[in-house]
Amino acid sequence: MELLELLLLLAGSLAVTAFARWRGLPAPLLVVAVALGVSFIPGVPPIEIDSEVILTVILPPLLYSASLDVSFQNFRQSLVQIRRLGIFLVIVTALVVGWVAYNLIPDMTLPAAILVGAVVAPPDAVSAAAIGRKLGLPRKVMAVISGESLINDAASLTLVKVFLLIIGGATLSIGQDLSIFALAIGVGVGVGLVLGVVAHFLRMRVKDPVVETVIGLILPFLAYITAEQLEGSGVLAVVAAGLYVGYNSPKAGYAARLQERPIWAAADVTLEGFVFALIGLQLKTVVGDVADSTRDLWQSVGVAFVVLAVVILVRPIFVFVTYYWSRFWKRFVFTRLRRFRKARVRRMIWGRGDPKLSWQQLTVVSWTGMRGVVTLAAAVSIPEAVDGHDVPARDTMFLIAFVVTVGTLLLQGLTLPSVIRGLKVQDLKQAERDVQAELRLVSDSTQEAVSYLDKRRDAWADEWGAEPIDRGITLLKDRLQRQDQAFRQGLREDTDQAAEIEAEQAGVDAESVEMPTLDRGSELRSVPHVAEPEPVPDPTLVRPGRNNARALASIRRELLQKRREVVLRERDAGNLDEEVMRRVLLGLDAEELAMDTSAVARTRS
Repeated sequence: MELLELLLLLAGSLAVTAFARWRGLPAPLLVVAVALGVSFIPGVPPIEIDSEVILTVILPPLLYSASLDVSFQNFRQSLVQIRRLGIFLVIVTALVVGWVAYNLIPDMTLPAAILVGAVVAPPDAVSAAAIGRKLGLPRKVMAVISGESLINDAASLTLVKVFLLIIGGATLSIGQDLSIFALAIGVGVGVGLVLGVVAHFLRMRVKDPVVETVIGLILPFLAYITAEQLEGSGVLAVVAAGLYVGYNSPKAGYAARLQERPIWAAADVTLEGFVFALIGLQLKTVVGDVADSTRDLWQSVGVAFVVLAVVILVRPIFVFVTYYWSRFWKRFVFTRLRRFRKARVRRMIWGRGDPKLSWQQLTVVSWTGMRGVVTLAAAVSIPEAVDGHDVPARDTMFLIAFVVTVGTLLLQGLTLPSVIRGLKVQDLKQAERDVQAELRLVSDSTQEAVSYLDKRRDAWADEWGAEPIDRGITLLKDRLQRQDQAFRQGLREDTDQAAEIEAEQAGVDAESVEMPTLDRGSELRSVPHVAEPEPVPDPTLVRPGRNNARALASIRRELLQKRREVVLRERDAGNLDEEVMRRVLLGLDAEELAMDTSAVARTRS
């Protein structure tokens, strides 16, 4: 792809994405549709796709950004379901699609047919997660969808690797196949964790937000390439590194956190739009390749649509059967082996178990099978020959991959909002629970901050003098009270807005929705979402020979750090959802940023 073509494609996809976001439309679907229409305009040149560019340049940052946003707690709690869908569903889909393709395409060998199945097996949760988040899917459902998309790519690409070896003439036993999977998982996770630990270590000690951000930008590419060079899964390496860094991010400097958020958001929008534009532009080329071959075009199109139907049907069957079978089997075992009833032994044998999902929630999970970037990359990575052995029906493989990708995006992507609304799979009380969690959290953190002021009073008095420190502590306590009032007012406004949104989603009148009472007593203290401007310190606090304004700012920073420690302690104890934690941390970070960028701070510096 020429540089000019690349820039035009980026600009066009970004323009369509911006329009979709402005109008509240699903951006991936609109980008695919527009790109597909553009591809049929006379004079538009065919776009050549380099699979290595997609796998090493586009995929790692998308995976890493998604990993940073995933709640590690929810990921761990849903690991049984995530593992089941992210690994075993990929294998089952590959085998079923392979069997169908093998029987429908005359010159297709069984390894090549299973290769097709591996290509179309992994769903991409980009559009599904965006739709689900907008419509208020329960977090346990979002955790399953997002977590599955983080690991199913690794299973799919490993299967592609195995069956390309088989097509090339390698004779692999089941043990060798399993060893390839084990090596991919072990090396990938190991490399990702090691690099994640190193990156976090450096970020904790550099104390330079620009350098910290650069480390974060380099990490996904380094993890992917290193793991692939060591015969591991680059996908799992990126995911492991992202989960580790994301979980420990609250321990690093606040400036880097604030700086990274818009950078990764911009990268996601740009790269996702680019990939979906490639999908739309390639369909015409793929159809043309099949038409120019000796194969019957309509027969190949028919096979592609049969595979599309199989891909869509396999997922709900697998989701429902494995979920209910798993729950039945566990009850069967536990009713006969009483000694396994103890929670500690049960977790040791079965893990933490499945989050309980209703049939409506399982239906939504079943309908989030849209394909995307990995299917595209895997399809274009299939060579014409492997070690002198031709890949049979390669043109049909491309057609199947693109029909499945575009078909699932259009069919499932367009109908998913209706499925969610029709089944009423929405957690309309989540906003209320988040408000209560924030109130409890900011109450605890502020009470500890007040205690910290009293505890450290003598040490500060020895350094700065008793009278100015006492006045400073009084000033800070008054500030906490003002912030408490501002925070409560902000919560009331946020909750009223959430009530209107939830009522609209539920199809009821917003005025009929009773919202929780936010005023829980004057003893509650809290941290504001948006920091107040830093007040000019009282001139009476200034002592000759001492810069007490700097001392007051230093004390405020210590209080902010103390509150962060309370937030992390509650998160680590499992008493706080990570999404709530991130909102509270954002308020703390914003307050410290206001301190560092205020006119008073600049004057003192």
